Amino acid sequence: MTSLVILGANGMLAHALAHTAAARGHHPIAIPRAQCDITSEPQLRAVFEQHRPTVLFNCAAYTKVDAAETESHQANAINGYAIQTLGQLCRAHETLLVHFGSDFVFDGRATQPYREYDAPGPLSAYGQSKRLGEEALLADNWDNWLLLRTAWLYGRHGVSFPRTMVELARKAVPLSIVNDQIGSPTFTNDLADATFDLLERQTTGLWNIVNSNPASWYDLAVATLEAFGINHPIRPITTADWRAIRPQQAIRPAYSVLDTSAVTHRMGRPMRPWREAVQDFAEQVRTAEGF
Repeated sequence: MTSLVILGANGMLAHALAHTAAARGHHPIAIPRAQCDITSEPQLRAVFEQHRPTVLFNCAAYTKVDAAETESHQANAINGYAIQTLGQLCRAHETLLVHFGSDFVFDGRATQPYREYDAPGPLSAYGQSKRLGEEALLADNWDNWLLLRTAWLYGRHGVSFPRTMVELARKAVPLSIVNDQIGSPTFTNDLADATFDLLERQTTGLWNIVNSNPASWYDLAVATLEAFGINHPIRPITTADWRAIRPQQAIRPAYSVLDTSAVTHRMGRPMRPWREAVQDFAEQVRTAEGF
């Protein structure tokens, strides 16, 4: 890997990828949205002409799940149609494209973890936009891409559910958290490490990468406050309770746990349990920020 470019450089996953790349001896070129809007083909072409990337990580994404219900055009443009353009440019320049998908492409009706090629059925505008991006790669007659489907991301840089829980708890805000949506909380540092493990094995195609073991949002909230040493009550509620409070929110899958058996075999190691990752996240935040 001689030239690594990261688009969407200000995001929390991009920070983790840049840090991991540097730790492994690379010198990534991190490009923020202000310098490259991925919905602009001329701006994308300029990136390829200037930097000649060998590997391009696309961390530019529309992530506002609820807002996407009324901003679907914008979500589709960033998460969907731009990926088709990006893929075409990567193919033309013989660049490996690393793109990140979402568990929200599934309908949540499964009773066991979703595998890579289980049938999608997004319930929300956000999930539909992420599926558009996947389809842009899966339908193309070109295989120089690595599509990593992940879920419930959090990291030290940027806004995330665990950080929000800590901030609200420290302000003594009453917390009522959904306990009947089950998924796969994932630490950006672990996703970044796994991404580079796959790249070092010259891996392409579609893979699930999440921390192991399922959790509800309530489980994640409780574990986060424990990791930060905060004693604050959290009331478990149902999705129906939450929708009564916020009826305009997007529909989320009730069950979106991702199966990581394939990537575990490929890397030769399992993804670590999410509770261990939350402890590590808390330690890093306290050390770096005194948070």
